[in-house]
Amino acid sequence: MEEESTTIIMTSLSILSTSHLTNLTHTILSISHHHRRRLAAVLSSPTLFSLTLRHLLSLSLPQKTLLIATHLLSLLHPLLLHRNHHTLHSSSAKMKLRDLDAVVLLLFLCETHQLDPDVLESPADNWREILGNMCSDNMLNNISGLWTCDAGILMPYIETLVRCKRFVDIMRNHNHLGLGVGKEGYDIPAARAAVVALRAVEVSNVAGEVECVICKEEMIKGRDVCEMPCQHLFHWKCILPWLSKKNTCPFCRFQLPTDDVFSEIQRLWEILVKTTELDVA
Repeated sequence: MEEESTTIIMTSLSILSTSHLTNLTHTILSISHHHRRRLAAVLSSPTLFSLTLRHLLSLSLPQKTLLIATHLLSLLHPLLLHRNHHTLHSSSAKMKLRDLDAVVLLLFLCETHQLDPDVLESPADNWREILGNMCSDNMLNNISGLWTCDAGILMPYIETLVRCKRFVDIMRNHNHLGLGVGKEGYDIPAARAAVVALRAVEVSNVAGEVECVICKEEMIKGRDVCEMPCQHLFHWKCILPWLSKKNTCPFCRFQLPTDDVFSEIQRLWEILVKTTELDVA
C-alpha cells in the first residue's frame, strides 16, 4: 500500500515542470519548517508540552484519526496547488494551533517508537527531555546539507504523507470506530465555500438550446444561471438543493470540495491519480 502511494506521488512530481517543482519544493520547505518550529516549541516548554500531551491523551482513537486525517489533507494540498486543473480546496484542512501541536507531537512519538520502542517505556515525566534530545539530534543531522537539495526536502514530506494516508485508509475500513465515513455511493454535500464561489453566467443560446439536466427545462436567454467549474450550466433553484446533498455535477459527476475530511482526502487523491495517469499517457 505504501509503495503504491509513494509511486503515485513520485510520478506526479516527475511530470511537473522545473518551475512548478521549484515552487512546490519551496512550499513544502515552508510547511516543514513551520511544523518543526511547533514541535521544538512544544518540547522546549514544560507547560506547553504538558498541555499538548494531556490534550493528546484525552482524545479517543476516532478523534486521533480525524486529527491525522486533517493533517494529511493539509499535506495533500501542495501537490495539487501548482496544477492547471479544477482542484478547488475546502476549508476542512485548516487546523487550530492546539491541534497542530498535538499532531506533530503524535507523529514524533510514533516515529520515536518505531526507531526505539524502549525509549517510551520510561516514565512520561521524562519524555520531554528524551524527545527534546532526539529532536535536536535530528535537526543537527539536517544541517549537514541534506536539506539543501530537493530530494532532502521532499522525501521526509512524502514519507509522512504516505504513512498518514496508510493509517487513515486502515482506520476508514473499521466502521466500529464511528468515524462517520461513508462507503462508495455515499452522498456528501458540497462545501458551503465552494457553493458560494460558483459563477453566475448569462445564457447566450449561441450553440442552440441549453437544457438544465435536473429539471429538464430550457434555460431562458439572458437569464443568470449557475456555471459549475466543469462549465456545465444549471438553474440556481435546481443546483442549490442538489449541492446541499451531493458534491457532484449532475451531468458529468465532477466533484466540488466537501467539508468532510475523509471524503476530501479521497477526492484529492483521485484527482492526483487521474492527472498523473493523463500526463504519463
